Amino acid sequence: MKKTDNYSLENLDIIDLKLLRILQNNAKLTTKEIAARVNLSPTPVYERIRRFEKEGLIEKYTAIVNAEKVGKQLTVFCNITLKEHTKEIGNKFVKDIVSLKEVVECYNISGDYDFLLKIMVEDMKHYQSFVINELGSVKNIGSAHSTFVIGVIKHSYAVPI
Repeated sequence: MKKTDNYSLENLDIIDLKLLRILQNNAKLTTKEIAARVNLSPTPVYERIRRFEKEGLIEKYTAIVNAEKVGKQLTVFCNITLKEHTKEIGNKFVKDIVSLKEVVECYNISGDYDFLLKIMVEDMKHYQSFVINELGSVKNIGSAHSTFVIGVIKHSYAVPI
């Protein structure tokens, strides 16, 4: 099996990899349906999936909601630069950002910016209000640069394995 810098696949066999791909594509399949796809009986498939959960390979199961159908028409990527860089200030920033429901993803990044936020809102008017009232109340932001998504070419939640 191959190894990467981030994790090791050495304890996963071909069946494990197939199972993980199947579950990433559709976690609502029954154990019996999954077993048929990998040519095993349901019991070993069930045991493997439980092992994945126990070992943290599978973190959780979730439903993917269509953003547009719930009124979130605008996706924005916002690059943030902090004014100061101390542990306390960084921790406070993270705590404040995590509390904002419009921020659906937050990454600490390298390069010209400190953080990359993925923000989902109804429209430009709501984004303006969010920037002024929510993001504007977060202390120590030096600059915020917004990039607006005009079309999604590829979007996946699956980890390539």
